[in-house]
Amino acid sequence: MSEIVFDPELIRRYDKAGPRYTSYPTAVQFHEGFAEREYKDYAIKSNDTGQPLSLYFHLPFCDTVCFYCACNKIVTKNRKRAAPYLQRLYREIAMQAALFDKDRPVTQLHWGGGTPTFISHDEMRELMAETRRYFKLLDDDSGEYSIEVDPREADTDTINLLRELGFNRLSLGVQDFNPAVQKAVNRIQSEAETNEVITAARAAGFHSVSIDLMYGLPLQSVETFTETLNKVIAMSPDRLSVFNYAHLPQMFKTQRQINDDELPTPDVKLAILQLCVKRLTDAGYVYIGMDHFAKPEDELAVAQRNGTLYRNFQGYSTQSECDLIAMGVTSISKVGNSYCQNVKTMEEYEQRIDSGHLPMFRGIGLTADDVLRRHVITQLICHFSLDKAQVEKQFNISFNDYFSVELQELLQLQLDGLVTCTDSSIMVTPAGKFLIRNVCMVFDRYLREAGEKRFSKVI
Repeated sequence: MSEIVFDPELIRRYDKAGPRYTSYPTAVQFHEGFAEREYKDYAIKSNDTGQPLSLYFHLPFCDTVCFYCACNKIVTKNRKRAAPYLQRLYREIAMQAALFDKDRPVTQLHWGGGTPTFISHDEMRELMAETRRYFKLLDDDSGEYSIEVDPREADTDTINLLRELGFNRLSLGVQDFNPAVQKAVNRIQSEAETNEVITAARAAGFHSVSIDLMYGLPLQSVETFTETLNKVIAMSPDRLSVFNYAHLPQMFKTQRQINDDELPTPDVKLAILQLCVKRLTDAGYVYIGMDHFAKPEDELAVAQRNGTLYRNFQGYSTQSECDLIAMGVTSISKVGNSYCQNVKTMEEYEQRIDSGHLPMFRGIGLTADDVLRRHVITQLICHFSLDKAQVEKQFNISFNDYFSVELQELLQLQLDGLVTCTDSSIMVTPAGKFLIRNVCMVFDRYLREAGEKRFSKVI
């Protein structure tokens, strides 16, 4: 079980901007010199490994806008807008599938958004049928097939259909149950709606139910968030994500509708985070890392204990050996030692698909140094420890020589109590686990060279 110590003073001192490391190199390093042609080369070469596949589909539509949201989305009441997008998505599925061997099993699948449940039941059936037509989906319920669900857009019938289609994990957006907070962020969602979806998911045999919460929203306080936590813990989700709201109205227009004066102070945000840690760990949840908690028997906690936990664009994952094929606007694929991102606007997406091209516009092929550093960062962010000898054996380097500059930087973190460094290992301390992004940043060569500050604060 992941022991953690909450040290407010240490967190205040290290609360600076930094990547979330859903990839390394991060998207800041993607460039337009790497796109469709380069991606295809990596995709075809990946067939030599025979590794399983992970599929991600981005469904960008939302019925209403949540003011805090920084996702790529299209807000519309017109449900018919989904149909032409889906038709092009099917064509992208066919183009992607042509690059990969048909016998590679899809062990992971995810629908994200936006609001995936925005589309109709018939459209859900059709999208899964088209996916099954081109890719080898598993029929024995052993795959990790997940979907993001807005309880305001789903009822028992919807949940039963999703289970019938093969989904066995779902994630629910909640953020906060307080009525004043919900009004301030334009997300009115009742406990009854949320409970109905959770009850239906359990009755239908979903393997895992996850709830997303967010701290730092307008009008939140320790007292109001305590009430939300009590209600959520009573719902007993298998996992929880407790995200920090990053207020960046200069980057995300919808956030301009949030009243800055109603945002909690940094000290209140920290107190809410501290509350979450205590209440969730007291309730028996394991701290997985970053902003994730899970029950001890949940597969994320099991993967962490087994040393097989991984991290990708959907967060923590148990599927480390997959090539990730991402489809739809703005989605990011990870195939072989490469990343490639689709175009961000619907107009560009339509133009690329209609011209018979994969809709990719930027990416990166990893160098040997990138692959090494990605491994180091993954080990630290997933397992809070690093075995130097294992890295030396896998990458044929002298760890202390290769990372001499980084080890010097770690000395300060060790003095501050974030890590313990020995001749054989780097161990993140219980007090340093909340600041794991800071530890990883030491090994980020691009961050050091560019002094990049285009990220949210770590807390």
